[in-house]
Amino acid sequence: MNNFPSKDTVERLRKQYPSGTRVKLVHMNDPYSKLRPGDKGTVDFVDDTGTIFCSWDRGSSLGVVYGEDAVRKL
Repeated sequence: MNNFPSKDTVERLRKQYPSGTRVKLVHMNDPYSKLRPGDKGTVDFVDDTGTIFCSWDRGSSLGVVYGEDAVRKL
């Protein structure tokens, strides 16, 4: 089962969320995460699976998984 985004989608995400971009969490589909909607962070990088890795202001470094979680630019 391959739910990874296409290379074009990953490139689009990298252009949309370059390193240093401030983001706000809209939704995270992880019941064990302490992150909540409205939490803010700074993008570190987007990996080859489209996961947006962030340094969250509350100390977490969880990635935002493409197709499961959502952030928006500030």
